[in-house]
Amino acid sequence: MSNYHIKHLEEYYQVYRKSVREPENFWEEVAEEHFMWRKKWNNVLSWDFSKPEIKWFEGAQLNVTENCIDRHLVTRGDKTAIIFEPNDPKENSEHITYKQLHERVCKFANVLKNEGIKKGDRVCIYLPMIPELAISVLACARIGAIHSVVFAGFSSTALSTRINDSDCKIVITSDGSYRGAKTIDLKTIVDEALESCDGVKSVLVVKRINSDIQMKDGRDKWLQPLLDNASADYEAEIMNAEDPLFILYTSGSTGKPKGMVHTTAGYMVYTAYTFKNVFQYKEDDVYWCTADIGWITGHSYIVYGPLANGATTVMFEGVPSYPDFGRFWEIVEKHKVNQFYTAPTAIRALAKQGLELVEKYDLSSLKVLGSVGEPINEEAWHWYNDNIGKKNSPIVDTWWQTETGGIMITPIPFVTPTKHTYATLPFIGIQPTLMDENRNELKGNQVDGGLCIKFPWPSMARTIWGNHQRYKDTYFSTYENKYFTGDGALRDEVGYYRITGRVDDVIIVSGHNLGTAPIEDAINEHPAVAESAIVGFPHEVKGNALYGYVILKDTGESRNHNNLRKEINQIITEHIGPIAKLDKIQFTKGLPKTRSGKIMRRILRKIACKDTSNLGDTSTLLNPEVVQDIIENVL
Repeated sequence: MSNYHIKHLEEYYQVYRKSVREPENFWEEVAEEHFMWRKKWNNVLSWDFSKPEIKWFEGAQLNVTENCIDRHLVTRGDKTAIIFEPNDPKENSEHITYKQLHERVCKFANVLKNEGIKKGDRVCIYLPMIPELAISVLACARIGAIHSVVFAGFSSTALSTRINDSDCKIVITSDGSYRGAKTIDLKTIVDEALESCDGVKSVLVVKRINSDIQMKDGRDKWLQPLLDNASADYEAEIMNAEDPLFILYTSGSTGKPKGMVHTTAGYMVYTAYTFKNVFQYKEDDVYWCTADIGWITGHSYIVYGPLANGATTVMFEGVPSYPDFGRFWEIVEKHKVNQFYTAPTAIRALAKQGLELVEKYDLSSLKVLGSVGEPINEEAWHWYNDNIGKKNSPIVDTWWQTETGGIMITPIPFVTPTKHTYATLPFIGIQPTLMDENRNELKGNQVDGGLCIKFPWPSMARTIWGNHQRYKDTYFSTYENKYFTGDGALRDEVGYYRITGRVDDVIIVSGHNLGTAPIEDAINEHPAVAESAIVGFPHEVKGNALYGYVILKDTGESRNHNNLRKEINQIITEHIGPIAKLDKIQFTKGLPKTRSGKIMRRILRKIACKDTSNLGDTSTLLNPEVVQDIIENVL
């Protein structure tokens, strides 16, 4: 059936029309022909966005790991499933075949079982990008435990919040991690987090940097000896289609992070189908996504999507700048990478370096380039296209979210004509629409508005862990009967989509969604701070950086402002992590507010961007005089 692998534009339109006219038939065909089921579904889809309740492949039974590993053993047992490329280029890379992956996942599954973990239990994984991260994710899926991966750059506070929110019973971590020339002491961060997590009964520790760490008696265990004693057989747990597969936390614009719940069957089908088409993956290709498995990109397009297709997927532990800025291209040459998927932030950082770091490597293996995390700006797009793809490898500028589970709007390489700064056309089965401020659907082209999706797709998140009301309020209450993405977009004259950015108080920094509220809450804990407001401003590498306006309790000049700035960033690092640090902190006497007390971030954003030509009517503000003062002292 050609539906699974689209090869030209006419076929895209044909398949797309079918997927929109008869979505149930379309997804049923894809699911039936390309996956292994223990029991077939009774019903392809039932949904009601007013509740919101979505169920795909109801009644079906399966295990994701049988689809990602076991079914490949006969035909691809000796094929490399994962290439692990360590932080230090002097350390050997590791090729893990599908047979070896099967054995390692089964052993890890037995270790979890012996630790008392059973179907439905939550497991927190706080690991660097080493093979054990992918293996522990798959081991959870094999026994039916729900994994919650926390990016190993988050602070102990952020970690404990996530552990407690989903009531994890066990934490999997390592003695530490390598990051470029630095080592990070992960185990101490875990120890600090667990001071406020009563539910965690055991901690499994991977040896990575061989540092001397504290092991708590009765709670902490080294992982390797347990694996050595574990059986290499584990019959996969049979799961229902709508059983949760994992929880992944994403920044909320208000309050605590949201634990997005992704379920089993629909997520598997959609990530596999998008992977195959968006990257035009062929049997012997080597595919590399540079993301961390701590983010949704790593879940969907390092682990589940590629492995469900029997692909070879690269896992890279390091950073693009170590030992120098040629590291990515060295890896492309070394492993003859065919598909390369990275973030605009990385591309911008690499584009600032000399081209000699690119030109010394052979990049001729590259067939497809991908971009993810935020819209790619024109300059970065051209640099990537000209110097990395040599104008032969199409760039797929993919738009999607933690909540969507898989890629939603994207070119299909060699199929969709690309256009810089545009994510182009909706993927198969995706029905986007733009809404105006009166909540009406905008018909036709050359319009812009709030980006919504009006029909369910298989990999959408089903709820927020423990808080379905918040899921409803956040995504389904702004526009009736539609999923609201929180992003604005425009549709050009041919129907191509361009994402114009967040419409709520979430700022995308280096591809990471950062809610302003948690950062402001952290700043306000500083004893000298009365109030704060955070906005984004353009940054040539990160895309956006954070600008903080801070009101001090004592406006006298008694405090050293530079020390205060350091202390504020230190608090942010402790509460959220270094990714949320502010690039600029302006101390101010007041913040522009409406008469109801709402901070006018729009004005603060414009000032931070040094665009004060049109601030609108500020006379209606509660304190219009503050605006001029802020403008005069802008950094």
